[in-house]
Amino acid sequence: MAEQKKNATIYDVAEKVGVSLATVSRVVNGNDNVRQSTRDKVLKAIDELGYQPNAVARGLASKKTTTIGVVMPDVTNIFYSELTRGVDDIAQMYQYDALLTNTDDEQDRAVTAIKNLLTKQVDGIIYMGTKLSTPVMSVIQSAGVPIVLAGSVAENEALPSVNIDYVTAFETVTSKLLARGHRRIALVLGSRDRAIDQDFRLVGYQRALQEAGIDYDDQLVFAKARTYEAGQLQAADLMDQNVTAVVAYDDEIAVSVLNYYQDHGYKVPEDLEIVTSNNTNFSIVSRPELSSINQPKYDIGAVAMRMLTKLMNGEKLKETQIKLPYTLISRGSTRTQS
Repeated sequence: MAEQKKNATIYDVAEKVGVSLATVSRVVNGNDNVRQSTRDKVLKAIDELGYQPNAVARGLASKKTTTIGVVMPDVTNIFYSELTRGVDDIAQMYQYDALLTNTDDEQDRAVTAIKNLLTKQVDGIIYMGTKLSTPVMSVIQSAGVPIVLAGSVAENEALPSVNIDYVTAFETVTSKLLARGHRRIALVLGSRDRAIDQDFRLVGYQRALQEAGIDYDDQLVFAKARTYEAGQLQAADLMDQNVTAVVAYDDEIAVSVLNYYQDHGYKVPEDLEIVTSNNTNFSIVSRPELSSINQPKYDIGAVAMRMLTKLMNGEKLKETQIKLPYTLISRGSTRTQS
């Protein structure tokens, strides 16, 4: 057996057989447009050299790299990790490799992440960031590859997306708290300048108040806490507003509020009811466990990836804005079943 060359490349295979790079790529891709005798020589050279085809080499003939990019705002956030599991499983099913990038929820880094993925010639991108600033939308619109949102929404439904009906979910949760007599219900958001918060979660909250004949109080809407520590600071502001119930956009923030109140002598749910919205492991390791909107996180990622595969194949989507069903789970942080 011939000695294998360390880190053999497609160039080494082509040179050994005396064929073009495109011919080697066609063999790697299983393209039938190669004579059997040539195919046998290429396969023999691949075996002898120990060549491991990479995505770019496979794409020379098909004009595809069979890789997709995943832009995550926070790789440590369990919500996005569970979305990514769904993305990755479907990607593997369709023989795509996923390149993960983390932006720390910063728009400049999101722009850089998308540009870097494009230099790697990805065939498409799953974007999970909850903010789509003008610079981000600009690079997306000029990307030249399909992009699908997972667990997020764009203004005016500008991009294909998969999520839940955030408006109805937050309206329903708020209405249930109002029905139990609460009048000072705090809404904790990630920001006030993102479509998912301003145009969906907040709108649902406001609709519930309007239906109940309760005046909207902007002082009961809190934003910008995206870490446990920031949640503790925000919890102090909640306490200053004498709120009796909290609807939180994120489980880690909800746990932060829960712990702050209990550390200051409050009882949950007797003195404060809390409902969160992601139903990750944070919601069940807390004490008491957190009632939550249960989003089908794995399915959101999986459906988004399936949509992306269709777009990458040039298919037209029958539906570009997919809302998956959600449920409400009642646990110890609320007094009665929600």
